[in-house]
Amino acid sequence: MSDKLQGKVAVVTGASKGIGAGIAKKLAEAGAAVVVNYAASRDGADRVVGEIIGAGGKAIAVQGDVANAADVERLFDETKKAYGRVDILVNNAGVYQFAPLEDVTAELFRRQFDINVLGLLQATREAVKHFGDGGGNVINISSVASQLGLPGSSVYAATKGAVDTITHVLSKELAPRKIRVNSINPGGVETEGTHAAGIIGSDFEKQMIAQTPLGRLGQPDDIASIAVFLASDESAWLTGEKLIASGGTR
Repeated sequence: MSDKLQGKVAVVTGASKGIGAGIAKKLAEAGAAVVVNYAASRDGADRVVGEIIGAGGKAIAVQGDVANAADVERLFDETKKAYGRVDILVNNAGVYQFAPLEDVTAELFRRQFDINVLGLLQATREAVKHFGDGGGNVINISSVASQLGLPGSSVYAATKGAVDTITHVLSKELAPRKIRVNSINPGGVETEGTHAAGIIGSDFEKQMIAQTPLGRLGQPDDIASIAVFLASDESAWLTGEKLIASGGTR
């Protein structure tokens, strides 16, 4: 445990597994009280909370679909009830589904945009209401996919391009309120999701590693350490930045 974020309260959306879980645990290690948001995986969220508490940190799990405005309001109401304040929001909740153009449907489009873009906007809007006079900190989890032009990624990459643009716009819009907004754009990261999708061990994984100068897939901790930096005063002069955390993949 460190005191880098001592006294701060962080909400991490989509934190029951993968990058979100890694970020939640790292923020707690740095001293923040953490709200582990999840949409469906209560067991996963409880496991993350248990690990944080077992390591001497503070955490609670709160269910909520970020695409649902009422759920988002409840998420922040419960955060305020538990900890009395909100200082940091990590917009990590997201979904991805690659498909060639002929398989793009309205349902595929709406699901990814509703969660990846609308959900991010709704969570940020609600967090801003709860940030105190000292301002706040928003960290958006985007993706290097927004600039790679991967075949089949048209919808997913478009959602992450939107996240990049939103980060830029809100960094200026919210700066007068002492709210910083930055994004982390990971490359390939080994998570439960990439295992479930059959990516790990596939030719696609080999291709991703071959295109990564540092020669491996990322791990959740690689991204989580950057999130702690952005959440702390060490990055106090950064806003509107897009930190590409891809092992050199461009």
